[in-house]
Amino acid sequence: MQRRSFLKHAGMGAMAGSAAVAAPVFAQDMPSLSWRLASGFNPKLEALYGAGEAFCKYVGEATGGKFSIRQSPGGEIAPDTTVLDAVSNHTVDCGHGFSSAYFDKAPALCFDSAVPFGLNARQMNAWMFEGDGLKLTRELFKPHKIVNLPMGNTGVQMGGWYRKEIKTLEDLKGVRMQTAGLAGEVLARLGVAPQQLAAAELAASLEKDALDAVQAASPVDDEALGLQKLAKYYYYPGWWAGGVQASLYINEAAWEKLPKHYRSAIESASRAVHVGVTASYDARNPAAMRRLAAAGAELRAFPRAVLDAAFEASAQVCQAWSDKDPAFKTLHENYMGFQDDVLPWFRISENAYDQYLMSMTLAVRRRR
Repeated sequence: MQRRSFLKHAGMGAMAGSAAVAAPVFAQDMPSLSWRLASGFNPKLEALYGAGEAFCKYVGEATGGKFSIRQSPGGEIAPDTTVLDAVSNHTVDCGHGFSSAYFDKAPALCFDSAVPFGLNARQMNAWMFEGDGLKLTRELFKPHKIVNLPMGNTGVQMGGWYRKEIKTLEDLKGVRMQTAGLAGEVLARLGVAPQQLAAAELAASLEKDALDAVQAASPVDDEALGLQKLAKYYYYPGWWAGGVQASLYINEAAWEKLPKHYRSAIESASRAVHVGVTASYDARNPAAMRRLAAAGAELRAFPRAVLDAAFEASAQVCQAWSDKDPAFKTLHENYMGFQDDVLPWFRISENAYDQYLMSMTLAVRRRR
């Protein structure tokens, strides 16, 4: 699917249609503005980079062309991992990226994106929009002079590409793996040697034998980056993220100067894109997974002992950060409290339904 298909099918048509009707009512009285959006994503990542394009397109349509936002590819205005700084310093008006990439700047920012064994995409939406998530993360971004809005969630990801099989916890010792942030600290406790690299550098690093493994994303993105050509074993699940949320970062001063209609256009567009990104991944990952398998990828589940060790290490790392960082403690307690509240419901609803359906679907197919 090309990015233009994402623009067309990512659940934004209704908003665009209503915008086209409403725009002329106020467009003549509204100022003409031009913003730049710095993307933190490689253009090869069609859903995430395409999300920025879709956002710009629909803000323009919702304002009758008066409010123009132009996206720049990752690295063009600022390196992928400095988008937050570019927005904070008002080098650009807004940006798009994963807040977990800024763990070194403020560890609690990971709760705006993903934490190990954390909320899945639906649960994250519930926490952000109906729980305290958006309110608490807004407070976290205030020192950086940024207003944040959720804008995309990949859903649960894969567990990485490895040059060798991971049969026991010992097999992780000394593995040079592309990872960073909170997940990197957890993996380090398991014996992994974390390496922080941009997505565009992964294939070359594997090819040069500078890495033993990479922290995979989703099948469709891994395929686009060509990782299947360089490492054989494809593990699941990506326990470091039940779903990775991307965020729109808006410079606070720029936001406060916007007319109310323009703020509403941004909020509506970002919400529509947020839904569209997850839909795009859910629709495209199955075919990508089949193509990867056909190309020689060997799918492997992490051994239970590895998952159990990772779960324990995650709790230890989060507790250590809570003990020394008040902001992390506040976010962690609220986030985990929300997870404790929703998991019993998901266990008897989504999980029970999915498990039965999957087992019956497989059983029926075997009988055919």
